[in-house]
Amino acid sequence: MSVTVDRVPCTVVTGFLGAGKTTLIRSLIERLDGKRLAIVVNEFGDVGIDGELLKGCGIESCPDDNIIELANGCICCTVADDFVPAIDQILAREPRVDHILIETSGLALPKPLVQAFQWPAIRARVTVDGVVAVVDGVALAEGRVADDHDALEAQREADGSIDHDDPVEEVFEDQVACADLIVLTKTDLLDAGALGQARERVAAHLPRSVKIVPAAKGSVDPAILIGLGLAVEEDIENRKTHHDDELDHDHDDFDSFVVDLPAVDNADELARRISATAEAENVLRIKGFVDVANKPMRLQVQAVGSRVNHYFDRAWAPGETRQTRLVVIGEKGIDRSAIERMLAV
Repeated sequence: MSVTVDRVPCTVVTGFLGAGKTTLIRSLIERLDGKRLAIVVNEFGDVGIDGELLKGCGIESCPDDNIIELANGCICCTVADDFVPAIDQILAREPRVDHILIETSGLALPKPLVQAFQWPAIRARVTVDGVVAVVDGVALAEGRVADDHDALEAQREADGSIDHDDPVEEVFEDQVACADLIVLTKTDLLDAGALGQARERVAAHLPRSVKIVPAAKGSVDPAILIGLGLAVEEDIENRKTHHDDELDHDHDDFDSFVVDLPAVDNADELARRISATAEAENVLRIKGFVDVANKPMRLQVQAVGSRVNHYFDRAWAPGETRQTRLVVIGEKGIDRSAIERMLAV
């Protein structure tokens, strides 16, 4: 079906925690230079880490003002309150944007978001060009959809009162069920055998034929992902998910909170603490920025389960408050006090 040319196309980028959505979008921004872009970033929690990572990229066609952060809750739960005003703000920009990229929270279900594009206030002005699901190649090769999924599965199996699927699996399955393309990330960390296992794992979750695109360091040719012209909102009811029979859904299966720490003396030691904390307390994700004493640069930390990456991303700006703030995301019931103690040691 053809897409009305006057409507601005939107690409919805969904995917589990730490799969590489922000890295992929950053790569797209850099390689789509010349196309006027706007980006909507949805965080889980109240600290805008992912939006901060996308700002300051120096791409004239995607100024910082065109990057809108929605940190008041999962975008699929706050469509009316947050998403529609964000779209109104983007469409009021001059010159007119050519394309909108939407990065959902790692816990978001894409179907309710795509359904919002059927609303009269949106339908005539924007359309869903395509839904891209980003999946973690390393975790999938190891038989999981998240880095510490073994621990989650063991916990579920030990609790005889649980008679439903693991919520992490359900979120993953709902995301890929709505996808038009799957981006399999971190393939540079996989040999041929592991890559094949990752492909087979994600393919087993796909309810229909969907192409799987490998990506190393989040790099994918934009021509593969942008300009699909699918008007997904017109087909979304045919994409069946776990939550189709629910009037509403929530994310009570997950907890998110912020840990504020003083300046650290040793970045490697902090990374070791983060890894040990995630392993001991079944933390899904830790991310944030760190003040390293006597260093002019800000340290960025990204942890998926016990895997931790950290590097200095930029200098602290003049007048900017130097602080260490880490966002912690895990399944409902994670021990906040224990996590805070372990990170602060």
